[in-house]
Amino acid sequence: MFGSMPQGANAYANIGVETGVLAASPHKLITMLFDGALVAIAMGQKYMKAGDIKNKGESITKAILIIESGLRASLNKNVGGELTGNLDALYEYMARRLFVANVENTPEPLDEVHALLEDIRSSWEGIGGEVAKLAQQQADARAQAAA
Repeated sequence: MFGSMPQGANAYANIGVETGVLAASPHKLITMLFDGALVAIAMGQKYMKAGDIKNKGESITKAILIIESGLRASLNKNVGGELTGNLDALYEYMARRLFVANVENTPEPLDEVHALLEDIRSSWEGIGGEVAKLAQQQADARAQAAA
C-alpha cells in the first residue's frame, strides 16, 4: 500500500540534500563538491577492490564530472590570477589520473587524487571564516547604500 522503506528514506535524503544546496553559501557549495568527489573516489576504491567493474566505473566517472563540471567550472579565471590557473591545471591533472585509474584498474591514481582533494578541501575549509566575514561586510555595505 505504501512505498517501500528504502524509497521513502531516499526521498527524504534527496529533499535534505536539495534543501542544503538551496540554503548553502557559495563557499559551502564548493565544500559540498569536494565532499561529493571524495565520496565518489572512495566508492571507486571500494568497488575496485571488490572487482565490481561497473560500479567502479560509475563512481570514478562521477568523481571526474564533479571535478570537471563543478570544481573546475567554478573557477573565475578573470579574477583568480595565478592561483586560479594552478587550480585549473591541478583539476585537469586529477581528472586525467582518475581516467587512468579507471581504464587501467589501478588504485594508486585514486589514492593520489583523494589525497590531493583532501588537502585542497582542508585549505578551503580553513578560509571559511574569512569568506563569511567578507560576505557579511559586503551585505552590510549594500544595505547601507540602499538606505
